[in-house]
Amino acid sequence: MNATPTPPSTSTGTGALQATQVAQAHPAPAPDANPWAAAGDGPAAVASFGTQATPATGTPPAAPAADPWAASSATGSDAGGADWLNAAPDPTAVSGTLAHGAPGGAGDPSQAAGGLHLSQLWDGSLPVEHWINQGLTWTVEHFRPAFQAVRAPVDATLAGVQSVLTGLPTLGMVAVVGLLAWQFAGRALALGAVVSLLLVAMLGIWQEAMVTLSLVLTSLAFCLVLGLPLGILLASSDRAQRLLRPALDAMQTTPAFVYLVPVVMLFGIGNVPGVVVTIVFALPPLVRLTNLGLRQVRPDLVEAARAYGASPLQMLWKVQLPLAMPSIMAGINQALMLSLSMVVIASMIAVGGLGQMVLRGIGRLDMGLATVGGLGIVLLAITLDRLTQAMGQPRRGARHWWQTGPAGLVVAAFAALRPAPGQAPRGRTAAAEPAPALSAAEEPTLAGAAR
Repeated sequence: MNATPTPPSTSTGTGALQATQVAQAHPAPAPDANPWAAAGDGPAAVASFGTQATPATGTPPAAPAADPWAASSATGSDAGGADWLNAAPDPTAVSGTLAHGAPGGAGDPSQAAGGLHLSQLWDGSLPVEHWINQGLTWTVEHFRPAFQAVRAPVDATLAGVQSVLTGLPTLGMVAVVGLLAWQFAGRALALGAVVSLLLVAMLGIWQEAMVTLSLVLTSLAFCLVLGLPLGILLASSDRAQRLLRPALDAMQTTPAFVYLVPVVMLFGIGNVPGVVVTIVFALPPLVRLTNLGLRQVRPDLVEAARAYGASPLQMLWKVQLPLAMPSIMAGINQALMLSLSMVVIASMIAVGGLGQMVLRGIGRLDMGLATVGGLGIVLLAITLDRLTQAMGQPRRGARHWWQTGPAGLVVAAFAALRPAPGQAPRGRTAAAEPAPALSAAEEPTLAGAAR
């Protein structure tokens, strides 16, 4: 018996069609998809391990999620390998890209602002070091002959001073220094200077001490040649003082070791570059104190000199400089002490003398050698300091410098040997001179006085 086929149910077909449309509208994620990125934000996106979270909107559940710890089929790499370590971006490159933008691209601040951007002022990328190196290299390439020409007078002066100091016998040099100290500072300081130099000779460092002294005196001479005119200029012009004051501040506060690099590149190494760097280091105090001393001269004295018809040059030489001499001598003292300290530091660029002994002692850890060199420097420094301080103090009981000290003794001896006006020299008797003849008018007066 033939069975009559049952027609499909209308409700069943409609349900299948709706399921197909829902599946097309919400496709299931691929098996290898990242299970942590499939869900959205919020608490509905949290699912238990290995189970897809069911959305709250009534969407049919998706296919089971794949194992998140399994290797991706797209890369085909071993899950236990180390390729994922190498796949991480370079943190330096990332931080550099975030701070400066892509190099050479539109986000590079240096390309956007022609090599300089405001952000470089606080992130430490301002190429000041590169600029300084380029500027110094350019200066060396174009101006080294000019700096070598400047070296010539310094070399000639240093050679002359050093030949004189090292050529004198030890006792002769001690006598000269003792007489100078007696002349300008008195007998007590003269005795101390003689004892100090004799100790230097007894330590066996006389030649090194004379080399150091020649370096210091040469530097001081050039400081005087440059510093005194600059100080006079600053005292006479407020505009010049405002312009040169920042340069003097920079020269005085820059560490001593910083001067060595440009001097070596421009002048080389040796004693002459050591003198040059010492001049630059010791010049500012002399300029400042000269300016200060001239500005502290009493205005009424200057006005009095001007009222008597003194020219500006006469006021400078006869009024201002003598009254400012204590301050100027203080500047000379400071320049001398700074020169002595810088000569020791300049031993790093092959400058000879006592500083070289100290440097060798440091390099060899030879405490004795370094101590002997340092003791010689101390003795020289004390002697020069006391001598220059005494020269800046006014002399009591004497109007001129040649009236005191050994010069005063010599002058007094010559004055004692020279006969006074109207007095016959020693060993001779004055001849009796005939009485002058009386005139005719004086004879009766004399006769009356006789009666």
